[in-house]
Amino acid sequence: MAYSFLAPREIISGSGALENAAKKFSSFGKKALIVTDSMMVKLGNAAVLEDACRKNNIDYVIYDGINSEPNDLMIMDGLKAYKDNGCDFLIALGGGSPIDSAKAIGMMSVSDCPIASYMGKLIDVKMPGLVAIPTTAGTGSEVTKFTIINDTSTKVKMLLTGACLIPAMAVVDPKFTMTAPKSVTSHTGIDALCHAVESYTSRKAQPLSETFSLSAIKRIFGNLETCYNDPSNEQARIQMSLAATEAGLAFTNASVTIVHGMSRPIGALFHVPHGLSNAILLEECMNFAVDGAYDKFAQIARSLGFAGNEDNDVKAAHAFLEQLSGLLHRLNVPTMSELGIDKETYFASIEKMAHDAYLSGSPSNTIKNVTEEDMIALYKKIYR
Repeated sequence: MAYSFLAPREIISGSGALENAAKKFSSFGKKALIVTDSMMVKLGNAAVLEDACRKNNIDYVIYDGINSEPNDLMIMDGLKAYKDNGCDFLIALGGGSPIDSAKAIGMMSVSDCPIASYMGKLIDVKMPGLVAIPTTAGTGSEVTKFTIINDTSTKVKMLLTGACLIPAMAVVDPKFTMTAPKSVTSHTGIDALCHAVESYTSRKAQPLSETFSLSAIKRIFGNLETCYNDPSNEQARIQMSLAATEAGLAFTNASVTIVHGMSRPIGALFHVPHGLSNAILLEECMNFAVDGAYDKFAQIARSLGFAGNEDNDVKAAHAFLEQLSGLLHRLNVPTMSELGIDKETYFASIEKMAHDAYLSGSPSNTIKNVTEEDMIALYKKIYR
């Protein structure tokens, strides 16, 4: 069987990646719209990028109107900034939200259709150049063909997809992740772990994606807690940045499964950041999915040294789940009630969330049949 594997044209990673990449920005155009958020400006990360642009004679304008849950209105505001300022390429700086938003702005800059009309379709437009610079080690959006944008009229998180959405250049410089708070390090790191485990256990997994999935899982288990407890550890940050990119490459080619399918509706209705909603769902969703793919979960356990070849697949798979549970506990993932989500409102929304999750298509990638009833039960189970 033949497989197609998608990736950016160029990935520049490691210490000093931005300085090396900025020398090539002029190949994308003359004026960039830097898509970011107010926190990146406050932390000084935007100033670092601005300095790199000035040193390389790149004209730019900043649009920092993105928050952790980007929506169609923010995209249209960004599109206006892009057009009004005569920009011809984009640079995204931030977590998954600014990168996803830059993809959507680029897509809409060459489209006359409403953004919602692209949901459920394979997008194929001639995108302007896009450079993606992640500041968290989590979403992997810098190398993926996906963008997630909230539709404010329907309260649905739209999963938009197309190979054209893959950034032309990914700049993975660990210095930007040093400024991430502990909670962001935890939630985005778990998001990367979701990408890696889901892609490895997806029906659409392929040999190359499996290689990146397993490598990412190993890096995350080996370095995420260090980043959480010792934020200034540069080597651990480098490893987590690479893990997030590897996991992004894996899931853009093998897709995600039940966790992400169920996560988007939580974010759309309750404005829970994407990585955090994934973190809340991960353990229960994997406990549900394990009996559909004992062999794959067992392979993860053995590759991490949590089980040996003498252990049968069922025992090895559960050894991995036990280690996963411990990791999530040590990373202090909050509960729904701790986030202040009203139980009555949440339970009244469960049927809509399960329906929206099912329609997204992601749960059907799970190597186990997943029904709306299954997800209703899981949504109830995760509320604590």
